[in-house]
Amino acid sequence: MLTERGLEPALQALAARAPVPVELSPGPHERLPGTVESATYFVVSEALANVAKYARATHATVAVRRVNGSVTVDICDDGVGGADANHGSGLRGLADRVAALDGTLAVDSPAGHGTRLHAEIPCAPG
Repeated sequence: MLTERGLEPALQALAARAPVPVELSPGPHERLPGTVESATYFVVSEALANVAKYARATHATVAVRRVNGSVTVDICDDGVGGADANHGSGLRGLADRVAALDGTLAVDSPAGHGTRLHAEIPCAPG
């Protein structure tokens, strides 16, 4: 779906399949470079899998935006928090994938207060 229809329909399908209700903000309507779309999709997919598996959340939000030459990805949940990007292969894998495109990944997950994942991936102007 990502290749044929683009990022937004692919993210809508991910959100629809998630076991936790996901609010998806409208994203970029234009196609992005394939590597950026793929990395963005992977970040959202892995983050939502982590929400379902570990967060004990009742709700999550996903926002993908194109801002100042980058694509930003924000995934937040209202779960138990305590995620640590330095432990566990999932978050490390996300950080590596984003870093391969000269991007950054940050995780804010105070215990008892949910998790916020923020990625920035450079993206040439479209």
